[in-house]
Amino acid sequence: MIGIRAHDVGKMPVRELAKAIAEKGFDCTHLALQKAITDYDFSLGKLNPGMAKEIREAFYRENVFISVLGCYINPVHPDEEERRAQLERFKEHIRFARDFSCSIVATETGSLNRDWSYTPENKSPKAFGMIVESVAELVREAEKFGVIVCIEGVTTHTVSTPQIMKRVLDEVNSSNLQVLFDPVNLLDAGNACKQREMISEAFELFGDRINIIHAKDFIIEDGVKKNAPIGKGILDYPFLIKLIKQRKPGIEILIEDAKPETMESSKRYIEKLLSGN
Repeated sequence: MIGIRAHDVGKMPVRELAKAIAEKGFDCTHLALQKAITDYDFSLGKLNPGMAKEIREAFYRENVFISVLGCYINPVHPDEEERRAQLERFKEHIRFARDFSCSIVATETGSLNRDWSYTPENKSPKAFGMIVESVAELVREAEKFGVIVCIEGVTTHTVSTPQIMKRVLDEVNSSNLQVLFDPVNLLDAGNACKQREMISEAFELFGDRINIIHAKDFIIEDGVKKNAPIGKGILDYPFLIKLIKQRKPGIEILIEDAKPETMESSKRYIEKLLSGN
């Protein structure tokens, strides 16, 4: 299945959103509630089974499945009170994920800077200890509800390489912790020329733990990574899709950072590679 990140389609009432996703030809979605839906209040403590079921049914009416609940938190936020509030929000998503008929709640791994910007401290033993502590807490909650926590690596965040991802997986040591793999997030000007090596290493280190793929593309311009439509950038999609077909057949591939005018062509590009044509 090939899906789309819901808030890339727009932020609107849930029925309009589900319809818009279906009209783009997608049958599954990565849904970040606060970023995508306007007609519900998702502040902490408001989420409940009835609300979740109403949202789920709005998507079902359009034959769109919720593959992932995105809950973007900074699990290593430097302010302990704010970090605690964000962890509690993620745990709330865990508790009600099944009412959305969804088994996965996902987040990136954050930065020691409040604004998520890069700091060398993100590579420090302190940062590693904090991300392990936070992820372990979330996973303990997930184990109670039969839900999977997926974490996503980013070059500027605390989990910035396949090796660090593997260390976190080993430290937490739970089947309820899995990976949302976005190869573009783990590439930059420094390693773009070695992308096959990075992608291969990720599949070797934790391929069995990859549950969702994020799909986008990029270029390097004057040493800076910039977004590009899928198939128009430098990501080696034929190599990536070949590995996916070998190692994770049938996995849901969710397009993100796409503009409305490129979503359908991006989907066709991936479908063509998957079909082998």
